[in-house]
Amino acid sequence: MNKTVTKIAIALIIGGIFFLLAFNFFSIKQAYLIGIVAFMVTLWTNEALPLGVVSLFPIILFPAFGILSTNATSINYSKSIIFLFLGGFMLAIAVEKTNLHKIIADKILSLFPPTPKGIIYSLLITSAILSSFLSNTTTALLLLPIGMFITENKDLKMRFVLSIAYGASIGGIITPIGTPPNLILLGIMEDKGLEMIPFLKWIFMIFPLALIMLIFTGWILSIGAKNIPLKREMFEYKITKEQKKVSFAIIALILVLLINTPIKPYYEGLGLNEKGILLFFGLLMFMPPFNILEWEDSKKIPFEIIFLFGAGFAIAKAFSNTKLDHAIAEYLLKTGDISPYLILLLIAALITFTTEITSNTAL
Repeated sequence: MNKTVTKIAIALIIGGIFFLLAFNFFSIKQAYLIGIVAFMVTLWTNEALPLGVVSLFPIILFPAFGILSTNATSINYSKSIIFLFLGGFMLAIAVEKTNLHKIIADKILSLFPPTPKGIIYSLLITSAILSSFLSNTTTALLLLPIGMFITENKDLKMRFVLSIAYGASIGGIITPIGTPPNLILLGIMEDKGLEMIPFLKWIFMIFPLALIMLIFTGWILSIGAKNIPLKREMFEYKITKEQKKVSFAIIALILVLLINTPIKPYYEGLGLNEKGILLFFGLLMFMPPFNILEWEDSKKIPFEIIFLFGAGFAIAKAFSNTKLDHAIAEYLLKTGDISPYLILLLIAALITFTTEITSNTAL
């Protein structure tokens, strides 16, 4: 209890400091917004309160400080992009419930030689593939038992666990639903009226980068590893009827997304909304002839993440409504004629190091 109070007090102090600093450069509303965001990010970071609870603060704080009305704030928690992620979660739960992920993991692991380097790459790739559709955390938790029991060598065990963690992070960027920040980006693009990135176009754009990252990550983790054969226990599974159903649904989903993707100027696609497609396939898991999920399974959906999406969209809307985004841009422009590549490098470095202590999604 005392620790919680202390953490909340620290968040209030940090929020107050950011407000006072911002008040010297921005309007009172913009300073309030900066202080509130600093307060919330601190709470997200020190975990004084549950993630979902902090994520609902904008509905109370933004109207209280005259930043956004209650309706203008709360509407961000029901954006259509959120239902895309909801459908993805339903499919992920169906994969976990039928243990289809274990078969996928084992098949990929069997493609590599039983050497430290081979296992590192197999875990990296398996983790990346699974996390491109499942959440990074879920993927890591699913694969950690495999990585932990392949060997008793502590050095190799550490490398295997790291390969799972890094693979999950890299795989998360491969698809729009792989990690929450991707969906926040799409939500902001939609809110700004920018052209949305189709599902498969996203994959084609990101896959080369992810592949390079996987190759270099595996190479780095393999440095110094003893090149000795390892005996890996093979998982013997007979594919069940339920697993076949989920596999069929996933293959069908990929085909529908493929057919729906326009290839201008040659092909316009089906014109279907990808959010509706993914939600539909997620809901199919509850319906005949699939009957994979029951309503009780919906409790596994991390609604705190969905609230976090809403908070992110609400903050983005508040930045736009108070014109804080324009004010910050003006200050950046006043710094002089800086190369766009240098600005990009500075932003990337800032984000990379800041996320070492702050939630990726919150930031």
